[in-house]
Amino acid sequence: MNILLTVDGSDHSYEAIRSLKYLSRAEELHIVHVLDVHSPAYPMMMPEVAQELYETVERNMRDDGTRLLDRIVSLLPLDVGPVTKHLVVGSPVDQIVTLAEQLKVGLILLGTRGLGPIKERLIGSVSHRVLTFGPGAKLILPGPLKALHDILLPLQGTYDADHALFFLQQKPFRDSPTITLFTVLPHTRPPWPVDAVSVEQMETHALGKAKDFLAEIAAKLKAYGYHTRIATMLGTPVDGILQQAKALNPDIILMGSRGRRGLTRMVLGSVSHALLHQGAYPLMIFG
Repeated sequence: MNILLTVDGSDHSYEAIRSLKYLSRAEELHIVHVLDVHSPAYPMMMPEVAQELYETVERNMRDDGTRLLDRIVSLLPLDVGPVTKHLVVGSPVDQIVTLAEQLKVGLILLGTRGLGPIKERLIGSVSHRVLTFGPGAKLILPGPLKALHDILLPLQGTYDADHALFFLQQKPFRDSPTITLFTVLPHTRPPWPVDAVSVEQMETHALGKAKDFLAEIAAKLKAYGYHTRIATMLGTPVDGILQQAKALNPDIILMGSRGRRGLTRMVLGSVSHALLHQGAYPLMIFG
């Protein structure tokens, strides 16, 4: 699997570098640093002077970016795979997504730095927008990944399960972690009048069906060499996942990218975006 590692010199990007030791050896590790060079915003400045200033700033940023990429390579864990460096100019999101598509990467790896809750919800941080538009899987780190022994895998149904099995069959991790398969079901309340005992029976039946479904997925994962656990609960997706994560304290939450699309998804957020906004756990999203 080709991996695209994005770096900007922040502490978060160095955490992304360290996390490579938990991932399987890449067929090709691409390291990208994007230069977001802004044009001078001085109305009275002559165009020739503005262009010269822009070129000077870009040249200095290129020199700094080259040194950063060289430093990143010197800090890589052992046996990460062949390495290619990329220094590009433009919008960070556009350049990361375009490069990922061109290189056919299977995983984009980046740290996350927020813009504040209001601005981030309206226009999205780099990590949120890469999660929305980037191809393949994404591993987004709000902090250090100290180990990779336990993974929480929420599943919403057959679609999620099939994509999770396909992703995990590729052995993306250096060592096989224990995976907790988890499903959150909504509280059952039919539109017709019903007593509390009947509601409880319906919910118990639904949870039983969910456990059977998860047991089938667990059997397939066992054949791939993974250890598994199963958990179900009633509630809403985000609250249920966070509650289970608090009890389990997983190293990573792994989940599919189903949800809203386009502008609606950017503004309102899907489950994965909501979890990323919480910033409590490293989040790996498969397509």
